[in-house]
Amino acid sequence: MNISFYAAKHKPRAQQALAELKGLYGHVEPEAAEVICVLGGDGTMLHALHDFADFQAPIFGMNLGTLGFLLNSYRREGLLERIEKAKRFTIHPLEMTAIDKDGKTHKMNGFNEVSVLRETHNSAKIKIYINDVLRLKELVCDGVMVSTPVGSTAYNSSAGGPILPLSANIMPITPISVFRPRHWPGALVRNDKKIRFEIINAVERPVSVTADSKEVRDVREVTIQESQDVTKT
Repeated sequence: MNISFYAAKHKPRAQQALAELKGLYGHVEPEAAEVICVLGGDGTMLHALHDFADFQAPIFGMNLGTLGFLLNSYRREGLLERIEKAKRFTIHPLEMTAIDKDGKTHKMNGFNEVSVLRETHNSAKIKIYINDVLRLKELVCDGVMVSTPVGSTAYNSSAGGPILPLSANIMPITPISVFRPRHWPGALVRNDKKIRFEIINAVERPVSVTADSKEVRDVREVTIQESQDVTKT
């Protein structure tokens, strides 16, 4: 089996494991790999998903980070057998399209979540549309996010959103420090729907949007849907 190893650059444990595993199993470049083995934490896995989004090889992660929700336990021995027996999940990122205050369009993908956040002391005011139908006239909050099942254990969970099975065909909408509607818990939306956030009074109440680690400032509208063009195993 041709394996390409990918490790967190600034994590000594991951770099040590990288050298050991290359010695034990060999190493090929990602384009020639049958599987890409990621060594690190959830952040490293997220970077790998983006870096190798256009590669066909499935990704197998081993945890050398803190939590490692997205990874398996680390062991040097029996790696080939573990990969053969691994349960496979096909995941799609969120496809985010944002329009900023100058009318410029920005497109990015998020494997974990897309989050809309206030930029100043002023709370954000946001309209929520599902398939271009207005579903919430005014959400007053610090922000709101849409996550994938993979990302539901991350920021979404910290904000009180539900943790989903990887096979769930659902996108949770989770508010962040919601003020109005009082005690609004968010919503669960089928993954074949399109979600659109329209920022109310975007000049006085500026809002940014982040897809995983990439940010766009001063947006006035954000559309989110599951990408069918990008698939990772």
